[in-house]
Amino acid sequence: MRIWSVHPRYLDAKGLVALWREAILAKHVLEGKTKGYKNHPQLIRFKRTNNPVDSIDQYLAVIYEEAKSRGYNFNRDKINRNHQTSRMTVTDEQLKYEKDHLLSKLKLRDQSKYDDLLHQKEIQPHPLFEIINGKIEDWEIRKK
Repeated sequence: MRIWSVHPRYLDAKGLVALWREAILAKHVLEGKTKGYKNHPQLIRFKRTNNPVDSIDQYLAVIYEEAKSRGYNFNRDKINRNHQTSRMTVTDEQLKYEKDHLLSKLKLRDQSKYDDLLHQKEIQPHPLFEIINGKIEDWEIRKK
């Protein structure tokens, strides 16, 4: 399961579709609708929020809007649009790690996206996340 902290605008088509599927799976896990992935590290930061399902819905809403802006037809009905907003944190080192990881994927799949991301001086996080200084493993969650 990969739930990116980077803004979904940086993902290629394959990455955006995979992110949607993975985040929907994460929502099902957080709702108790599946038996697998219950303790997956990517879910820890959502589980630490006051309302994990609202947080994943907020996360999914941004992915949906990015997909819509590209002309993709993701199912809006999979998201509760009346979610309570929250903020989560992501470390600057985590974003750098994800940028490098994404670059390695894009180099093989989408040269145009690769070139765009390679020349980004600052990478933006998914709007749910606020950037803090820290190491890759320093996940901190707080409410807005």
